[in-house]
Amino acid sequence: MTNSAPSYSTSAASAQQRSAAAPGDPADWAAGLVIAVDGPAGSGKSSAARGVASTLGLRYLDTGSMYRAVTWWLLDQGTDPADSAAVLASFRRPALEVGTDPAGPRISVDGQDVAGPIRTREVSNAVSAVAALPEVRQYLIAQQRQIIAAALEAGAGIVAEGRDIGTVVAPDAEVKVFLTASEAIRAERRSADLTADPQATAEVTQREQARRDRRDAPQMARAGDAVEIDTSALGLDEVIAAIVGLARSRRTVRRG
Repeated sequence: MTNSAPSYSTSAASAQQRSAAAPGDPADWAAGLVIAVDGPAGSGKSSAARGVASTLGLRYLDTGSMYRAVTWWLLDQGTDPADSAAVLASFRRPALEVGTDPAGPRISVDGQDVAGPIRTREVSNAVSAVAALPEVRQYLIAQQRQIIAAALEAGAGIVAEGRDIGTVVAPDAEVKVFLTASEAIRAERRSADLTADPQATAEVTQREQARRDRRDAPQMARAGDAVEIDTSALGLDEVIAAIVGLARSRRTVRRG
């Protein structure tokens, strides 16, 4: 990865969504709005965060995809993600490009689209070791903050999702949400995402998920001012509506 900031992009659709997202609201209703969505794998945070961003006309940042992209690149280069010395010697080499359009978020490495490859079980089972390294976290968090800052400087808002958005990446976010779900439900969701892998049964996925939860625990924390939503018995539309409602109420209070 180069020492320069990653390139990132949005689309004209974002502006169109913003103008149509909230009939009757001021044109700048969402300007400067940062929504932090945290939670473990399978809690539904990616789908919910994208849905909220689309509904409110905001940009969208999947911070986890950045860690996954670096992990995918390491594996592609033949580097063992568990070998911290080898990872630290090379993780800055690939160039990341991160898209922020919720209708089609992109992630590429050295110009190659890796949106699909980074979602494999191999990457999922290896990414925690990479994300746990302080040097990697510091490097990618700095880039994530730049992407958020760029959205605000452009007069837009953004929904950022991950594990430490509300506590580390964007501690000043106006809206903070922490999504949870039962282990069984989370495993079922992850298994459904991996239908192309016949070995990714709900039972296997739950074991791998528990192992990953233990590894991710040091990097994941609920912000003290975050609203916790248990998504176990909720549909996606219900989760999106809950977060959108929270954002609207916060903005209404702020505008007085």
